[in-house]
Amino acid sequence: MAEQPKKESFMSLVKKGNKSSAVAMTGNAVLAICKGGAFLVSGSGAMFASAMHSLADAVNQGFVFVGSVLSEKKPTPRFPTGFGRVINIFCMIAVIVVTIMAYETIHEGIHLLQHPVAHSGGVWINIAVLVLNILIDGAILIKAMKEILKEARAPEAKGFALMPAAFKNVGRAAPPTRLVFYEDIVAVLGALFALISVVVIALTNFALLDGIVTTLIGLLMIAVAFRVGYDNMIGLIGVAAPQDIEDKVSQTILADEQVADIQMMRIIQEGRYYHVEGLIELHKGLTLADADDIKFRIQQNLMTNPDIADASISIIEDDGIHSWDKKQADFLK
Repeated sequence: MAEQPKKESFMSLVKKGNKSSAVAMTGNAVLAICKGGAFLVSGSGAMFASAMHSLADAVNQGFVFVGSVLSEKKPTPRFPTGFGRVINIFCMIAVIVVTIMAYETIHEGIHLLQHPVAHSGGVWINIAVLVLNILIDGAILIKAMKEILKEARAPEAKGFALMPAAFKNVGRAAPPTRLVFYEDIVAVLGALFALISVVVIALTNFALLDGIVTTLIGLLMIAVAFRVGYDNMIGLIGVAAPQDIEDKVSQTILADEQVADIQMMRIIQEGRYYHVEGLIELHKGLTLADADDIKFRIQQNLMTNPDIADASISIIEDDGIHSWDKKQADFLK
């Protein structure tokens, strides 16, 4: 049995927490205060919706940061696979917060649609706050997209190629990074819609647009809640690793010259880490000592991948049937 790990200090765990969540929490808290002040001055429903969204983001990222800290705790005898799924629990709490804020936002939007009111005061305050919103959330979004590519071990992308690359690889990013990515897409779009609403109403007195934009922002928040909720629900259940991760693991195993075949392999994703279990077939004629050495060598090779938390490999003698080739062919059908 492995040696029991030493007790970790609170500060050592905090340092391992998701940095992008901490930055997003701080930025959105500042924006929520600024937008709340602008709403009190101008009475803009779109500004109220945007302030609610920023407040929800700040609370969410606080939950997520705490969850990311706890998920970095080392495995214990009672929890031998570690605490990777803790982050999924905290992200589900964040989903509840987003849903409540979305309800309040949609409720305000419907009220403004039924009783539209044109507000002429505080236009420049609204514009200044919303431009600040776009700049701050835009910077956080760009950082989140870069983090997605880094965590997914994907090729670096720049300029207009960054967004498509982030969407392509977002499924392999850590749950906190995915949450920041989805929320800040809505935050940037919401701020842009609110800015358009403030300018149009100031120029045309088309007060109905305030309610339309407020409701639209609320619906976007609902979409984020469903997306993040789904991702973390399957994470809590235990989801299989993406096919390209399985391919890399199988290639690492089959690269050993003494491995004849892979009879069974299962890779479970927990948070941003993977747990590998496999039953491999070794060539006939090996002694038990040699077979053990090969097993430990393969486990060590797998553990060189920073995304793999643990690898449990069992060994049997080659049965002459290429099981892994058949399983791969069945998967591709």
